[in-house]
Amino acid sequence: MDGWRKILDYPHMQQIPSYALYGEAATDFAGEWLHCETIPARSRLHGYTIRPHRHGHLFQVLTLTAGSAEVTLDGTDITLHAPAAAVLPALCVHGYRFSRDVDGHVISLLDGVLHQQGLPQPRAFTCAGPQATPIIAAVTDLRARMAGPHDPLHDLSLRAQTSLLLVTLARAAASDFAPPRPAHNKAAAFRHLVEQNFRHDRAVGSYAAQLGISQTHLGRISRQHLGAAPLQIIEQRILLEARRNLVFTHRSIKQIADDLGYDDAAYFTRVLTRLLGMAPSAYRSIAAAATRRAPPA
Repeated sequence: MDGWRKILDYPHMQQIPSYALYGEAATDFAGEWLHCETIPARSRLHGYTIRPHRHGHLFQVLTLTAGSAEVTLDGTDITLHAPAAAVLPALCVHGYRFSRDVDGHVISLLDGVLHQQGLPQPRAFTCAGPQATPIIAAVTDLRARMAGPHDPLHDLSLRAQTSLLLVTLARAAASDFAPPRPAHNKAAAFRHLVEQNFRHDRAVGSYAAQLGISQTHLGRISRQHLGAAPLQIIEQRILLEARRNLVFTHRSIKQIADDLGYDDAAYFTRVLTRLLGMAPSAYRSIAAAATRRAPPA
């Protein structure tokens, strides 16, 4: 795994590439909300190596039905052997090196559809063996529905089948899939607001006001349903984006601070040091050293 990390050379990227579909401009996906293709169709064009990248508004599910894949998922390395699946929310940094006998599919859908369906968006995760089997089956059913007659009910039918896939993913991720209660809805709404605003709004009171509840109530909901205090949820999202930039780009600390809405780079450095448990420069150096030590692939 370390060898292909060296080939990808992602610590030296100035920016993490963000695509509609890998290698395509962001507008290329604008005309459809759901897309499916085989893994070989795109990976073969790139020598079976997909460099780390992310999608601004796409949620993806990859199913592996033959061969294997070395996966990097937000800096974590995983090796998957068929049958397996990977779930990739929007903005998740991911890359692959596939075996040449690979087969499987990638389902991509606009993440706004997830909110319309009223279902929680699963976090990034991978699974293999029996846990992946229901996901592969759900993707197979969705593909069959996509290939079906394009009658007036086709789009509605696709959305229904997509909902079934999301249910399957939520179960595979061991999510709480009871019918949403008001507190669940508020927790989900809070996470959505954080995702949209973490770069410029770190005030818990601001989020509480947007949700129409008190800070105390938001704190109770956040701890119960998200497992952390509201400020921790906000800081976790900031930390994730900062780590992505430290590992996947060579932006300066000041550039990262500016991108995340911090006017004072020194203060931002202190915040990151607390969250990382070490100075940002040390964190970046460790990641770079690990890459330099990697043997040639």
